[in-house]
Amino acid sequence: MDKVRARWEIQKNWQLLFPLLGVALTMLFAYWIARRLLHAFELNNTGIEWIFTIGICLALYFAMVRFFLWCFKKLEHKWKVNQKWEMIAIFIVFAITGSLAGKLAAPLTHWIGLTGDSVHGAIYWTSRILLIFPIYQILLVGIGWLFGQFEFFWNFEKKMLKRIGLGFLVP
Repeated sequence: MDKVRARWEIQKNWQLLFPLLGVALTMLFAYWIARRLLHAFELNNTGIEWIFTIGICLALYFAMVRFFLWCFKKLEHKWKVNQKWEMIAIFIVFAITGSLAGKLAAPLTHWIGLTGDSVHGAIYWTSRILLIFPIYQILLVGIGWLFGQFEFFWNFEKKMLKRIGLGFLVP
């Protein structure tokens, strides 16, 4: 545990939440992908179901951890954070926000009367993707605040809006 504390610059016990949450969410995502692959290859309810699931899950988990550590190394100097554990919190916020924005766009398009059955597919998907953008912007700052990273995400938001020509929306 001391190695984890030293590597991620953890000074207080509550900060351990972020590496543990990162490990748990990565394992859950690897399991979810492994189960999807299991069904895609029609291997469910077979003798190798659990061997396949555990093997693919572990392989994906270690591949994702290596990728995330590579990303941390690349972004460590670009993103201004006080401790390394904050990088984990930022990655978790991006993951939750992206997933949640995509999930919330479906009921919102249905609520405004756009469904895959009522309009052409191109119109439906274009409107859904256009709805994801403002949902994502709001959720990014809100979820970032919940994870104690409001300042980082507020600055990130302002920078992103300025780059796409919407800088007049933020002070």
